[in-house]
Amino acid sequence: MLATILVAVVAAIHLYILVLEMFLWNTPTGRKAFNLSEDFARETRVLAANQGLYNGFLAAGLLWGLWLGESGVPVTLFFLTCVLIAGVFGAVTASRKILYVQALPALVALIALLVR
Repeated sequence: MLATILVAVVAAIHLYILVLEMFLWNTPTGRKAFNLSEDFARETRVLAANQGLYNGFLAAGLLWGLWLGESGVPVTLFFLTCVLIAGVFGAVTASRKILYVQALPALVALIALLVR
């Protein structure tokens, strides 16, 4: 039960990131979330939308794993691992904040799923 809730939270985080990157990147909300200048946000909005789509795929994979129930555990493990790796990479290459927003929740959900 706890693992299911945590996986759903990770999926919700990635759906929120999808919205921020695909639809709100060039708005005051998106610029504030990512600490972007107006010019930079305008110049990179297509790249951000592409990145948002990838976050949506991660969320979809996690929700698919949950929907499959017990037989979806391998799917969920795979997508949580993808989120964890992406979060660590993002923390190293872009912003340390990503470690806490993306990687840490994925790690906690992954541990909960493995020890259930």
